[in-house]
This record gives sequence, C-alpha cells and structure tokens, in this order.
Amino acid sequence: MAHTVRIGTRGSGLARVQADWVAAELRALGHDVRLETISTRGDLRRDVPIAALGRDGVFVRELERALLDGHVDVAVHSLKDMPTAAVSGLDIVCVPPRASPFDAAVCRVGEFFEALPPGSVVGTSSIRRVVQIKALRPDLEVRPVRGNVDTRLRKLDEGEFDCLVLAAAGLTRLGLADRISELLEPPAFWPAVGQGALGLQTRSDDRATREALLPLDDAAAHSGVVAERACLAQLSAGCLAPVAGWGRVTPAGDLVLTARVFEDDLHSIVHVAAEARLPPNPEDTADFTHRGESPAALGRDVAAALLAAGAGPMLERMRQRAESSPH
Repeated sequence: MAHTVRIGTRGSGLARVQADWVAAELRALGHDVRLETISTRGDLRRDVPIAALGRDGVFVRELERALLDGHVDVAVHSLKDMPTAAVSGLDIVCVPPRASPFDAAVCRVGEFFEALPPGSVVGTSSIRRVVQIKALRPDLEVRPVRGNVDTRLRKLDEGEFDCLVLAAAGLTRLGLADRISELLEPPAFWPAVGQGALGLQTRSDDRATREALLPLDDAAAHSGVVAERACLAQLSAGCLAPVAGWGRVTPAGDLVLTARVFEDDLHSIVHVAAEARLPPNPEDTADFTHRGESPAALGRDVAAALLAAGAGPMLERMRQRAESSPH
C-alpha cells in the first residue's frame, strides 16, 4: 500500500542529491514523498574546524530531533557522519547500494597525487586523511578546508590549494567525477567508516515507513557498514577519529572487514591494522543482515585485535592532541 513519506535532509547540494535519489526511488514504488530541509550545526558553523564543534554528530543531531518530534518520517544521512551510539527510539533500517568508499585526489592541474611537487598544499579537514597524506608524502603541506564541495573546488581553482582530498562518492553523486585526478585506494590509503554509504533512519515504531524503505536496502552494503560501525563503536572512537574501516563482501561471499588506527606521534606516522572475515551461510548466500549479530560481532572482533595491538592509547593521545590544538 502506498505511504506518504516525509524525508528530512540537510540543505547542502550533496545532501539534496542524496535525498532526491531516495525520493525518486520511493516515488517509483508508488509512495507520495515530501522533502523537508533541516539545518544542522555543522552546516551553520563553517568558520571553525569540524572538530571544534564537538566530537561527532554535528551533521545529524537536528535531523534526529526532527524524527523524534514527528516532523519527518525518515532522515537521509551520510553514514560516515553518523555517531555509532544508538539513539533511543530511532533505527537505521536501510542502507542502499554503496557508492565508492574511497577517497579521491583532486589536483589543480591534473597531476597524480604522487607527482605533486614537494611543498604543494593539500586541503582536508579530516584527521584520518591528514595522517595518511603525511605518511605517503611528508614533503607536502596539509591545510584545513571547510565548506561544501563547490566551495572547496573553487578554493582549489583559485590557487589556495594545489590538491584536495575528498570522498569519491560525493564527487560522483554531484556529477563531478571528471574532477577526480586519482582514486586513493587500499592498501596505500584507507577510507573512513561508512564512507560512500547512505543510512536511512526512522522511528523504531514507524512500521509503515520501515516497510516502504526496505526495498531500497542492499544486503551486502548493509552488512559491511554494520561491521565497520561496530568496530568503531568498540574502539570508543568518534566518526572524526583517525580510524579507517572497509567492510565488503567478496566474490566468494565472505564478509571481510579491514580496519586501521593511525597516529601522528610528531616524529613518524604509526598505525595498527587488523582484518577478519565471516564466511557466508550456505542457506543464506551473502545476506548477513538477517543473521543475528554476525556483522556486528565481526566488527567487535576486529576492534579487539586493534586494541590488543595498542590502538587504545594511540586514540587517546590523538584525542588529547586534537583538544589541545588551537582551532
């Protein structure tokens, strides 16, 4: 039966593109859809680094409040921006097919990342990206950059930066894939937890909206991000921490999670890494999302291995360093 769905979204160009895609999919299924634009703290405060606005959740809290207040029925989130702590009364019920989880280098004159001259200025505000850039190219200068994708690209084109590191998924969704100079992929460069994936969040008791969204769910993508987010949660690390995670279903049907924790100890870049896999259930093929807590358990196992390798103190030192740095 058709269902009227009120979709809450941020007002940025990328957020609207993502929400419009969800709206189009729901309309194709016969549902009436209305979009509601909601400003978040991260959208309103572009004059300071993201980390200065709080540990995480700066792009999602107002959307979640609108859900709980009944103002909207579903919130469309970029999962890499979502805290891992559960919100009472809300569930992520759907993860649509995932775009590229990888980062991309956008160079001003089309060079590959490795070909940038020493001293070139690279723009990013992600600690995870900063540490990996320094590990690959300690001869580059990394500076923070805020603003939506168009704003960042304009700063690049005007010569403020020689290169930007952005999520490939966002550029592709905005029709800007031609700006990508190079994908930064594992094993050289590891993505953020949830990057490239959307999370559709509803009220726990809203069965009608949940049923409307379920046809949009992708089992492999859902399983991968559940594992990634469970690992991040077990590490007690926020979505701004220098943690990378990539969960994916292999052609053999295994769910594999690789995660890394980075630290810039002021003298060198260090990291710890762990990987584990979950074989498929022969009766269930690669659909891990309805098999209890298997993907989440995989994430916790990988986190335990990272903690055993020393990830806890590394994350604490990086947190203290971030808090003590001027904003």
